Amino acid sequence: MGRDQLSWWQVLLSTLAAAFGVQSEAARRRDFAQGRPGVFIVAGVVFTLLFILVLVLIVRVVLAQAGG
Repeated sequence: MGRDQLSWWQVLLSTLAAAFGVQSEAARRRDFAQGRPGVFIVAGVVFTLLFILVLVLIVRVVLAQAGG
């Protein structure tokens, strides 16, 4: 396995870019060439869970402010 590994920062940025649909072709190629699928799967699951948690918290705050 002589290929370079991606840093956690690169994985985070690639996950966020992919989630919002703005991943560049160069970054996508780099991810497929150097990244490990398991790392991206874990990053995607963690991002999705955090995103859902943030949405739930926002809805709760808005409803509490509205008197619900």
